[in-house]
Amino acid sequence: MENKLDFTQRRVLVTAGAAGIGLAIATAFKDLGASVFVTDINPAAVEAARKAGFAAAVSDVSDESQVIELAATVSKELGGLDVLVNNAGIAGPTGPVETLDAEAWKATFDVNVHGQFYCIKHLLPLLRKGSEASIVNLSSAAGRLGMAGRSPYSASKWAVIGLTKTLSIELGDERIRVNAICPGAVNGPRIEAVIKAKADMLDRPLEEVSNLYHRQSSLNQLAEPGDIADMAVFLSSSLARSVNGQAMAVDGNTEKLY
Repeated sequence: MENKLDFTQRRVLVTAGAAGIGLAIATAFKDLGASVFVTDINPAAVEAARKAGFAAAVSDVSDESQVIELAATVSKELGGLDVLVNNAGIAGPTGPVETLDAEAWKATFDVNVHGQFYCIKHLLPLLRKGSEASIVNLSSAAGRLGMAGRSPYSASKWAVIGLTKTLSIELGDERIRVNAICPGAVNGPRIEAVIKAKADMLDRPLEEVSNLYHRQSSLNQLAEPGDIADMAVFLSSSLARSVNGQAMAVDGNTEKLY
């Protein structure tokens, strides 16, 4: 019986892959035999990833010139590319829309949307030569629901869904599948920072707001980084050969964002 989770002949790039959700995704692919390249903006995290056995480079995906250089490096290090996981993203500022700094708004889109565009544009030539090519874009539960006080983040993640669905049509004839993952609140330092910023905005106790985040899904729990990694693996595998243009929620059925 064919092992549909065999990645021994697959080459994978994970952006922001040296820590957090990205590292969980990169590790999942590596454990299934893939050749994995990770990029991250944090030099210390990149060095740790190298020590863990990953090919890695420091890169800021919001800078197109750095992405062009990254594409050349991936081509040299992996000899090609079969899976691109656009994981890089930032939380952006928190607050009522009239209080938000325009530069902070722009920076959120520079990473969350423009970074994905740059990576797809400049890595597409490698994917076109790859095997069972797949692009997985990280969106969010905030990309399908409104999120009061987080308009830059939510708007950017909605944009990711539009990009995903459009490219799934544009690249479908070439058998390059494009899907998105919409995580809910994922356990880790990033959501802790988001919760603190939200508590400060609402002028409510940190513990109270934290409890709201923990209970906003039907499962009354946060997702774990490994849950997101499992979905990325599935979407990139032959198990999902007919899954294209989808926004897959991994959020415990989140219905309201605080």
